[in-house]
Amino acid sequence: MWLDPVAMPSRPEAVELELFTALAEGPLDCGALRERVGIDLRGARDFFDALVALGLLERDDAGRYNNTPETHCYLDARKSSYIGGDLAHLNERMYPTWNGLTEALRTGKPQNGLAKSDYFPALYANQAGLNAFVRGMTGGSLLAARAIAAKFPWRDYATVIDIGTAEGCLPVEIARVHAHIRGGGFDLPQVRPHFDDYVRRHDLVDRLSFYPGDFLSDPLPGADVLVMGRVLHNWDLETKKMLLENAYEALPSGGTLIVYERLIDDQRRASSAGLLASLHMLIMTAGGFDFTAADCIGWMREAGFERTCVEPLALGLSMIVATK
Repeated sequence: MWLDPVAMPSRPEAVELELFTALAEGPLDCGALRERVGIDLRGARDFFDALVALGLLERDDAGRYNNTPETHCYLDARKSSYIGGDLAHLNERMYPTWNGLTEALRTGKPQNGLAKSDYFPALYANQAGLNAFVRGMTGGSLLAARAIAAKFPWRDYATVIDIGTAEGCLPVEIARVHAHIRGGGFDLPQVRPHFDDYVRRHDLVDRLSFYPGDFLSDPLPGADVLVMGRVLHNWDLETKKMLLENAYEALPSGGTLIVYERLIDDQRRASSAGLLASLHMLIMTAGGFDFTAADCIGWMREAGFERTCVEPLALGLSMIVATK
């Protein structure tokens, strides 16, 4: 996929410069585009042409640059479909840590100096870091959230809670499409202002609420459907199983858990996106790793779940659905 931040060398610098937003009004030649985004003459043409070579821009016969249909839709910061927050977050916080991969491979330890229980509290303690993180989670979840809203049989359920919700992108996308759905998102208390603002901007305050708590120590809120999106990969096997057991306990009989992640393929372990994501967990977390669908289904069944299935979503993400 052209925008997969793990599987290809995308250019988050262009997002930081708001280049795609600048081109949303129409094509510009090299000089005009350079002035609009504020970069020096020396590297401008090479930078713009590199984006063309990567499939992120188009260039016409007159040498003018323009967005592709995909970048016009997803990387114009003024659009509701904008997912550039994910690339900005990766550029600011994620990519630099890959300098520590060799040390992480030698020691098996994360390169940020944080213990397992300190990871999110430390991240959320810094307001700028929290702002970037929740925007990044929205950018990385939007297309998957829209696919879940379209593919899952929401007509059979009334309520949903998103575990580790950040701004609440997933419940918002579901509620936008399915007018009967109510619920909200569960996350650490520091996230509430971001969730409330995002839900308010989508006119859903009467149907979606924030549930504060720490899923490492607090019980999960109950709903017909619980969702854990890109949550399990942050944790070691013991914590993964604990979270699945807690979800089972929180669900009613007949309730459903949706887990979506960038899965490693079951048969050949040849999925570069899933494998690189797992190495990223090695660098960033104390024990986190990505996994195959078969791995997760096995843990779900240990927790008591039945009737599991796997569905592809978007940007290399897939969902595993399990029923209590």
